[in-house]
Order: sequence, then structure tokens, then C-alpha cells
Amino acid sequence: MSRVLRELGLGPVWRLRDRPAETVAVPEAAPSSAVASPSPAVPVSVQVSAAADAGGDRAGVIATMGWDELRSAVADCRTCVLGATRKQAVLGVGDVQADWLFVGEGPGAEEDERGEPFVGQAGKLLDAMLAAIDLKRGENVYIANTVKCRPPGNRTPEAEETAACWPFLARQIALIRPKLIVALGRPAAQTLLQAEVKIGAARGQVFQHQGIPLIVTYHPAYLLRNLPDKAKAWEDLCFMRKTMAGLA
Repeated sequence: MSRVLRELGLGPVWRLRDRPAETVAVPEAAPSSAVASPSPAVPVSVQVSAAADAGGDRAGVIATMGWDELRSAVADCRTCVLGATRKQAVLGVGDVQADWLFVGEGPGAEEDERGEPFVGQAGKLLDAMLAAIDLKRGENVYIANTVKCRPPGNRTPEAEETAACWPFLARQIALIRPKLIVALGRPAAQTLLQAEVKIGAARGQVFQHQGIPLIVTYHPAYLLRNLPDKAKAWEDLCFMRKTMAGLA
């Protein structure tokens, strides 16, 4: 544990003051409506594109997909402008039956190269954060992003880009059925909660996303730029662990 705390930038062992969990009701994202299963004779990516071109229920088609179909649809997606500048789409990585789901903002340069979320410096810090609460990438943990393609210059995704990718993330959540969702950073929190979020005010609370408890904390990339807030991130990690223990 001492090694993990050093990785987080916390020299002494920080003691977390007792903080009661508070459940706050927020507007939930609208569930995708169900549609008939796609015909196996036509590639799923073609059906998704056809539905979008015809003004049809693109989200409904995505809501019927299994993992293989979802991976193919994300790889072929050109619904928003990000599809024209990316090297490869990044669906997510980890245990598809995980209890823990961590959701970030979007792929960066290294993620765009390798096709896996959180593999750069922010990824190394996230791995250290997971280790601090006895978790490990790929073991009862799934990691995803709100958008699957890298925004140019690593800018914050725009509203239409997030909206285009939302059906993919919604389907991932439905397939995984996690016990707890952790939103890493403001864009992820606002996408999942469909509400304005300030990280400082949202920390230490238990929100709900379609009946699944959700906790908000800082994005690892933010922590790399704002070292003093690593102490707050440690508090958030302890709060996550306590919350999951209560769910179990």
C-alpha cells in the first residue's frame, strides 16, 4: 500500500474522515427503445448507418447488439466528425461482467495509437488508483470513455460528439450491468447524469444512473496537472470502496 500511496503522490498515509453517503436523485439518461434484432444477412455497421441516413432509430439498433456487433459498429462509425480524424476507435477494455465500471472522457494520443483506453501517463495513474483499493485493470473492472474516438488536440468532446457516442456507452452499461459506476471527470459525469456537474460539489455523494449507484471523482489527467488534489482523490477512492462494500 505504501508504494501505491507514493505513486499517488501522498507521502504520509492520509486518514479519511468519516463521511456519510448521501444519495442524490438526478435526472436519468433516457433508455434506448428496443427494436427487432438486426438481420444476420446484413452487417450491423451497415444497418446502423442505414438507420442514421434514413432518420431511423440508430440508438434502437445499437441497443440490440452483443459485444462483437458493438465492437464492429464502433470501429466503422463515422456519425460525427471525430471519425474522420481518429486512427482507431477505442471501445473499452476489461471484464465484461465487471462489478466496477470506470468511465472517462475520451481517448488521447496513445489510446488512439493502441486502441485501448487509459494507456498513457493518466492510465498509469489510474492503475495506481485501482491498486489502492485492491483492484486491477481487467479483473472485475471495465474501463470505457464517453466518446470512442480521439478529439483533435485532446480537446473536450463537443455535445454532438458525445450524443453520437452515447448509444454505444449505454449499450456497454446494459451489457456489463455493473454494481457501481465511477465517472472520471466532469464530461463523463455530465454525460452519465445528464445534468450540470461540478466535481468539487459532487464528490462524496452517491448518484444514480438508471438504478446503478454512481460516484464522481477527478480524471487522472487532471490530477497529473493538479497534484494537491491527489489527496482528495485518495478520499474518493476510500469512499468508493466503502460504497461497494455496502452494496455487497
